[in-house]
Amino acid sequence: MQVYFDNAATTPMRAEVIAAMSKVMEDCFGNPSSTHAFGRTAKTHIETARKSIAALLNAKPQEIIFTSGGTESDNMLIRAAVTDLGVKTIITTAIEHHAILHTVEYLEDQGIHVEYLEVNKNGEIDYTQLERVLAERPEKKLISLMHINNEIGTILDLDRVGELAKKYDTLFHTDAVQGVGHYGFDLEKCPIDFLSSAAHKYHGPKGVGFSFVRQNSNLGPFILGGSQERGLRAGTESVHNIVGMAKALELSYAHLDKEKAYVLSLKKHAIKRLTEAFPEVYFNGNCNDENKATYTLLNVALPIKSEKAALLNFHLDLKGIACSKGSACQSGSTKGSHVLDKVVPEEFKQRPSIRFSFSKYNTLDEVDYLVDTLASFNAS
Repeated sequence: MQVYFDNAATTPMRAEVIAAMSKVMEDCFGNPSSTHAFGRTAKTHIETARKSIAALLNAKPQEIIFTSGGTESDNMLIRAAVTDLGVKTIITTAIEHHAILHTVEYLEDQGIHVEYLEVNKNGEIDYTQLERVLAERPEKKLISLMHINNEIGTILDLDRVGELAKKYDTLFHTDAVQGVGHYGFDLEKCPIDFLSSAAHKYHGPKGVGFSFVRQNSNLGPFILGGSQERGLRAGTESVHNIVGMAKALELSYAHLDKEKAYVLSLKKHAIKRLTEAFPEVYFNGNCNDENKATYTLLNVALPIKSEKAALLNFHLDLKGIACSKGSACQSGSTKGSHVLDKVVPEEFKQRPSIRFSFSKYNTLDEVDYLVDTLASFNAS
């Protein structure tokens, strides 16, 4: 049996997305920057996709800038805020994705001041501390906080942070890679300046994403060259990927309520079965609280015998079960999760922690197979 529970790392593409991309690859090979009919057709596909994505998020089409994905978007938006907008202080946390942390660390080496907000055992920030930092630092500031933590699922209150940013004349960037396509966004109302997203997190293709850059932000070019993407990101656009991304987002929001309810039922079943099989299981962060964490994932510290813990991932893989020790971007690394290190209580840190993330393509039978496999492994 093959079971895929690593949807926070990447998701399988919908059949409709593959069909839309295939048609573009077959019929539309022109360069979107060319002025002849082949190029104009390709350009039309891109601008139609841009309008579609903007409408789904209640943004303006010119505020959607296509990128290669979340990492590029995070890097470029944060660095551009420093180089183009005069940001001198960046406010973030130590449990962000490494696309944020490594960018911030690089800028810190260049003399930018960085404030790391404290997080509690659930991965939640202290909003009082955030306001205090905003009030104490008079220089130009940028807040960069992820919407949903990719390892433990904690949800940030975007409106609350955005209002504080607005109150203290501070720019606000959010890595919404785990949120777009799974939660609704109204970017006209929510006071966010910059947002990052990646298509492969909501059943779209890999290698494509978008940045939301609020109108009149005055950012300079991310990549120099041609005039593509409003002059911010030079380079020939990947037309089929952009079309696939727009199709994936359209379908995600068209079926959001139904699919969210289904995926949440899988997660609740997993919580029930895990609690029955492992009465001492510890749910990292607040991933078992549907009001405070995303409905798409669980991260659990399992009370598995220490002498067996090292073999757990190998055993799951042998049984055809795909999951993750933490962030997918650390797969294959022997280094522990920087997120779990900050949030998991000391008494549970020696336990093996595993992230299971669900999608519309999973089933209750697969959840049962997962828990039965874990229980038999621990009992053997």
